[in-house]
Amino acid sequence: MVVDDHEVVRLGLNNLLSRQPGWEVVAEAGTVADAIQLADEYEPDVVVMDIRLSDGSGIDACYEIVRAHPNTKVIMLTSFAEDELLFSAISAGAVGYVLKQVGNDDLVRAIETIARGEALLDPSVTGRVLAKLRDTTHSEAFAGLSDQELKVLSLITQGKTNKEIAAHLYLGEGTVRNYVSNILGKLGLSNRAEATAYAVRHNLDDYLKSLE
Repeated sequence: MVVDDHEVVRLGLNNLLSRQPGWEVVAEAGTVADAIQLADEYEPDVVVMDIRLSDGSGIDACYEIVRAHPNTKVIMLTSFAEDELLFSAISAGAVGYVLKQVGNDDLVRAIETIARGEALLDPSVTGRVLAKLRDTTHSEAFAGLSDQELKVLSLITQGKTNKEIAAHLYLGEGTVRNYVSNILGKLGLSNRAEATAYAVRHNLDDYLKSLE
């Protein structure tokens, strides 16, 4: 199914996709309401969806369609590369995100890819998605730690003793011991070696830089 609020775009996509062997465009829609209704009626394998529609957002339509028809794959075909729209589309269940500047052959390959059950993002936005996912992973890994605990953990990874950490942060050794104990408890770890491995595995240095 093709969903776009511009009739000329729908006609062009219909002509392109209908020429592919074994493909059939079963429906066209120009609004969110029509897209949801026609998806219920035809249950298409793939929906090629624009983000900006005349009565709302294709992202909302994507959410409703995927929720009602989990086997339907939605690929967003849009002129907009904003991060917020990209991440909202992915959160709504879209498995593909392609910019309208894409060539015909690349669009066909993109649809073939998601029809096989794979995900696909336009190369121009893939890097930003990966960076966002890394930031999210970092945030979740250290979300329970206070700023001071993060500093202590960073010094632990440098091999500093409690006495050295205390001197560096102008704290008492007993206070540092309490911080270390709290860090281990919050992260579910047993000792300083495990804490160091955890910090390295989740890129603590990168996370601290992102907070600067």
